[in-house]
Formats: sequence, C-alpha cells, structure tokens
Amino acid sequence: MIADSRTNTIYFSDLLRTDERYSVTFNDLKRVLGASGMQYDFLNKTKDIWARDYMPIQVSKDKFVEFRFDPDYLQGSGRERRELKTYPDIVCDDLGVKTVKSDIILDGGNVIKSDNAVILTEKILLDNWRTYNENELIRQLEILFETDKIIIIPKDPGEMYGHSDGAVRFIDNDTVLINWYFKTFDEYFRKSLLDSITEKGLKYEWLDLGIAGDEADGYNWAYINFLQTEDLILVPKLGIKEDDIAFSQICKFYKSYADRGRIFQVDSKQVVEKEGALNCISWTIMK
Repeated sequence: MIADSRTNTIYFSDLLRTDERYSVTFNDLKRVLGASGMQYDFLNKTKDIWARDYMPIQVSKDKFVEFRFDPDYLQGSGRERRELKTYPDIVCDDLGVKTVKSDIILDGGNVIKSDNAVILTEKILLDNWRTYNENELIRQLEILFETDKIIIIPKDPGEMYGHSDGAVRFIDNDTVLINWYFKTFDEYFRKSLLDSITEKGLKYEWLDLGIAGDEADGYNWAYINFLQTEDLILVPKLGIKEDDIAFSQICKFYKSYADRGRIFQVDSKQVVEKEGALNCISWTIMK
C-alpha cells in the first residue's frame, strides 16, 4: 500500500480555487504550500471540491483502484444531487491515470491506509450488502488492496457520510490515532472500536483535546482530517481555542515531521463548515 506518509504529490479540485466560497481556505493553502516549497496541481472535470472521495485509491506506484462513487447522500432524482456527482473515470482520463475498476461502492474518505493495512467503517458493508456478504466483500478488498489486514470499525452514528478519515489516522504501521470525541461514546461503542483495532495487532493513541463530549462545537472534530504527504502535514485551523492544543498533539505524535518544522496550520473553517477538512479536499499520491 502507498501510505499517506509516502506520497509526494498533491491534487485539489480546480473548483477549490475558482469557487469564492472557499477563497480564504484556498489562499491560505496557497500561502503555506508556497512557503513550504511543496508543489501541487489541480483536477479538472470535477463537480465538487471533495477530491478524496471520488478519486481512486493508490495501492502501488502504478496501481490505482477506482471504486464506484455512488454514495447514498448523492442519490435521488434531485438535479442538485446529480450535479454534485463527479465521475472518476472522466477525471482520471483527463489526467492520463489508468485505473483498475471495481464494482464495490466506496468513498475514498472511508479509506485510511498504512503500508500494510486499511481501515474502513462498517458503512462499506451497508453500501454493498446487495452484492456482497461480509466475507466476500472483505476478500475482494484484500485482493484489491493486496493486504490481509482489512480493519472494519464501527460507524459514528451521528455522521451521515460514514468516513473513517474523521475517526482515525495511522501514526505509523503499528499505531492508530483516534479522534478525541470517541472517548465520550458509550462503553459498547468504544469497546467495539478499540477491539477492531487491537485484534489486528495494532496499538492506539487518542488525539485528546482535553474537553468533554458536550463541548463538541461542530468544528473541533476536524483536526484529525489533516493532509499528510512524506514531506509535510497540514492541520486544520478553525479559529477556536482547540487549535493550538490539536496542533501540539499532532506535533507530539508525528515527531519526525515536527522536528523538521514540517507541520503547518491552514485556515480550514470554510470547508469544515461544509462538513469536510483538508484530507477531504486533497488527493495525495506517489509519483
């Protein structure tokens, strides 16, 4: 697998720089990436800014798996929903990226990967139950991702998209970082979440903001949805008191980046207001 920590190229939807609703976030991204010396490019023929979800998953340098981008939150007959659906094969053809196509329904935001493991929420089971039973689905994922370490974690019941990139990230191949607010969930949920991780031989740490569950404000879930490449980590900045705590925590857990001064904050409030953050708006690959 190509973990985030091995990627060296960032893409954003071209809509991110042309839609005035995201001008503050894009301008801050441009400032930080320019100052850091990190190159980036844009995806054409997209219908919204959430590049992570519709773009393929890179498994090896030349293998990109294109899943069916057919999320339930974009289904229906409404014109607005149809106009928001990006067709990944059109975008990939424009880029010249050849893909391995799968009939499995899966958003890229529900794929968190290390060099040898993939974490998804149980949303993938719900989206594909008509076509695959659980054992068949996991076997197909093992073949496509070329790993036998497929980890299914419970879905946050309050989050409609069912994405794992708002819940967990890999610190390294052996350790998972878990978003702070899952500590506030009931004991059954926490046990299910932690068991699904530890049963595969992984350790975990908490991204702990030092706050209680009733202090969730609609934004402070988003810090774990950072953008990571081999050279830098970009952490959402939201203009709230938890900004500095989250930044300090991520510097602690990703010490090799912090020691090189390669962790930066980016004003992300405009995209977080739309229920995504920096991992959601980026597609990172190894070239």
